[in-house]
Order: sequence, then C-alpha cells, then structure tokens
Amino acid sequence: MKNLQQMQQIMKQVQQLQEQLQKQLDELVVEASAGGGMVTVKMNGQKQLVSVRIDPEVFASKDGEMLQDLFVAAVNEGCRKIDEQLASRVGNMAGGLNLPGLI
Repeated sequence: MKNLQQMQQIMKQVQQLQEQLQKQLDELVVEASAGGGMVTVKMNGQKQLVSVRIDPEVFASKDGEMLQDLFVAAVNEGCRKIDEQLASRVGNMAGGLNLPGLI
C-alpha cells in the first residue's frame, strides 16, 4: 500500500514537472544567426520560426544558393539552441524530483 502511495506521489510530481516544462517551452524564444549575422532567425520553444532577418548585403550579392545555405544554418542553430535549453531545463527539474527508494 505504501508503494502505491509513493508511486501516486511520483506520478503527481512528474505531471507537475511536465506542466512547468510546457509553460517554459511556450515562453522560450531563441535567436540564432549564420554568416556573421547575415541571416538571423527567432524560434519559439516548439521549434516554430517566429521571425527572419536578412541583411540587405546578402541580396546585393545576388547569390541565392548562399542565402539558402545561411537560412538553413541559422534554423538548424536555432533548433540546436532549443534542444540545449530543453535538456538543461529538464535536467534542472528532474533534480528536484523526490523519488524515495529509487535514488
């Protein structure tokens, strides 16, 4: 019976952590750039593109392939930053779990 109560308590803690993490993801916005800032993107915690800024100098070069490469690199960097933030936050939250008998 005691184990069942402990398990219920653990599940409640996990649910609370999940809700906190979702709230943090909803509020998270990262900025990433490529080409020394020639292309800058902002992405939210759901890895959705929020905004794109392209330095006018990129258009002057008339190099569409370079622009595509910079855009892909900036988006990939934004995704990497979100993953990094997520891993850090999950690690911090998991450290606060009280798991009696399991640690």
